[in-house]
Amino acid sequence: MKQSATLQKHLLGSGTASCAGCGALDDVKLFYDILGKKTVFVNAAGCMTLLTIYPYTPFRGSWIYTAMASAPAGAQGIRDALDILLKKGRIPPEEDLQVVVLTGDGSAYGMGLSSTSGAMERGLDFIYICYDNEGYGNTGHQFSAATPHGAHTATSQGLAGYSGYKKDLFSIWAAHQPAYLATVSSAYPQDMAEKIRRAKEIKGPRMFIGLAPCPTGWHFDPSETVAIGKLAVRTGIWPLKEYINGRVHHTHIPHAKKPLVDEYLKRQGRFRSLFSPQRNSRVIDEIQAGVDSYWQDISHET
Repeated sequence: MKQSATLQKHLLGSGTASCAGCGALDDVKLFYDILGKKTVFVNAAGCMTLLTIYPYTPFRGSWIYTAMASAPAGAQGIRDALDILLKKGRIPPEEDLQVVVLTGDGSAYGMGLSSTSGAMERGLDFIYICYDNEGYGNTGHQFSAATPHGAHTATSQGLAGYSGYKKDLFSIWAAHQPAYLATVSSAYPQDMAEKIRRAKEIKGPRMFIGLAPCPTGWHFDPSETVAIGKLAVRTGIWPLKEYINGRVHHTHIPHAKKPLVDEYLKRQGRFRSLFSPQRNSRVIDEIQAGVDSYWQDISHET
């Protein structure tokens, strides 16, 4: 697609392509800074589709748009085509591209999980980035399979919020034994950058799940995006970890129970009903118990 230097600067420079304070845009910006222009982004329908304004795209490399469920299938076709061109000598090795799938949690956790599973089973050489804003953000923030327990969404309006539980996508992907898998947060850019660089040098399926605080869906001031991201990690709600060579390694261990999940939940309007008109101790304590249980299990890792 055609590109505009002014548009590129506006979108990837100022961070105003989508909603102000968008955590997903921070994720994409850091990935693109490290991966560089010799990439082809296969973008499933979602919030980051708004990066493109026809006929322009902010990526100096290549970009293709797919339906929400089929980005990994599109990546397979692109990777196969590149490999054929390389084998036939129609493009030199230095013109090869890194194939990168970009999806939201609606696709990664739900609609596109089947095609992603197939791509990993085939050992597809690609990078997959899920920006996880814990809901269908581009259509009004309905609940998805990534929505946390107790959160209000457009389709979970009860006093106790969403009654379901966030799917453990990390474990589902790890069961496929990909070449690399990591959780990241742009609020911890050094950890994130190190993981991207590590994955860049590996062949095969390389999977990332990035926490993407969403001011419009989570209901907080856009200036709070980084603070919310840091709290998610510090409270233990969002573990930073990676899977490589068959083992899971945590790259950040939060201080035990400091702060409590209350501090994270209170900063977001989507959890307001857990505190007002009175504290819903049952749901809050359940959330805290889940976090404590996770890290207690981690303490037994050898």
